[in-house]
Amino acid sequence: MIRIISTLCVGLLGFSMIWSYDTFEKTRIAQQELRRTQRQIQDEQTQISVLEVQWQKAANPETIQKLAESSLGMQNSTTVQLASVTLLPHRSEALNGEEMQQASAQAPMNVPNPVVKISARSGM
Repeated sequence: MIRIISTLCVGLLGFSMIWSYDTFEKTRIAQQELRRTQRQIQDEQTQISVLEVQWQKAANPETIQKLAESSLGMQNSTTVQLASVTLLPHRSEALNGEEMQQASAQAPMNVPNPVVKISARSGM
């Protein structure tokens, strides 16, 4: 009877050793994957910071203006927008001997407060 109990105890001991070794290996593999994932996260964060710096450089108004002038042929000029029909020049002032063209759009005549919007860009 003691031999049977001793054999069962040795068997349980062997089974628990195999089970604990398996758990140890799974834990070791999980730690390696965790380290690899943390390195990937750090690499991605570094890449994001590099891209942010590049975006700030590319989105700089001076850079955009240089690209617009060199690639698109755009020039730095002042833009004026008239928001009221009353601000348009009179026919006699506008013609100056030129042919007059008809406009297809009509503006409301009851504008109480004419507004002038002026957008000027500073030269570089």
